[in-house]
Amino acid sequence: MNLDWQTFLVQQHAQIQEGVVLNFGDAQDELLATPRSTVLCDLSQFGILKTSGDDAQSFLQNMVSSDVREVGLRQAQISSLSTSKGRMLATFLIWQSDSDYYLQLPRELCAAIHKRLSMYILRSKVKVEVAGDAVISLGLSGEGAASLLQQHFGSAPSKPFVAEQHDNANVIQVGPDRYQINTTPHHAPALWQNFNRHARAVGSYCWDWLNIRSGIPVVLAATQEQFVPQMANLELIGGVNFKKGCYPGQEIVARMQYLGKSKRRMYLAHVNGNTQAGEPLFSAEVDGQICGMVSNAAPAPGGGHDLLAIIQISSHDTQSVHIGSLQGEALQFLPLPYEIPA
Repeated sequence: MNLDWQTFLVQQHAQIQEGVVLNFGDAQDELLATPRSTVLCDLSQFGILKTSGDDAQSFLQNMVSSDVREVGLRQAQISSLSTSKGRMLATFLIWQSDSDYYLQLPRELCAAIHKRLSMYILRSKVKVEVAGDAVISLGLSGEGAASLLQQHFGSAPSKPFVAEQHDNANVIQVGPDRYQINTTPHHAPALWQNFNRHARAVGSYCWDWLNIRSGIPVVLAATQEQFVPQMANLELIGGVNFKKGCYPGQEIVARMQYLGKSKRRMYLAHVNGNTQAGEPLFSAEVDGQICGMVSNAAPAPGGGHDLLAIIQISSHDTQSVHIGSLQGEALQFLPLPYEIPA
């Protein structure tokens, strides 16, 4: 985390651990406020890679699962990077500012993914660098979020992943009533103070919970190389393009789409107890063997945890699914905000 920004947040009563804002003094009340109020988050749990140079677009086009040619100053997108076996190493939010492309992913993966992308540069006229301390990302969510953006910037993006460019920031709608503001360390404090007059400051777990409820998977260290993009519903939220050219894992991803179908899908669920990304799931259908894995989990406003789980479709449809073992707590499935094809 940028040290000047960290100092500012501490002055706003942020509780920070390892560069991540845990809360602003009352974690449980902040969670309760998140679904029913306008809330403001610091997104330093994520890091950012900056890709620049004459070949930046073509380089990324040859590396990630989405069609980067569709990214522009007014359009962001979800994407992923996979191994040659089609297993995801990272998921990204990608946007463009000036002629540069920015890839946002969990901070814990930034160094490794930077190294992996750099291995493929060869003679390309492109530079990939870790730019997390040079870009501050804020999250704004709730019924009043669009109005606050309109008051400050004069407008707000009207559809998911539509972006707007302003003098000192760009704004991306990442879901209904939910926006990400990317700015500089110099301008971030004034933006924060302006929005904080009418929005409740909340910790990073609140934004993680909003991502989960939106059905947006985020690959973490615990889940790297576990899932093909379709297992995580990535093609349903615009993160896979099946008509673009080759990229690592493309043959596996395309074969699953056109010659068969995924036997696993990602579902939204709740448990009354605790869980975390990477925890195995079990059902009686496969004789007590692992039938899936928790992809993402976060404390829920009403207690317990909400989670995204990638599970064998047949187990989801016909059996109860349990955390940790067959004797563990059963998942309570919830509807996703988008439809999973039959």
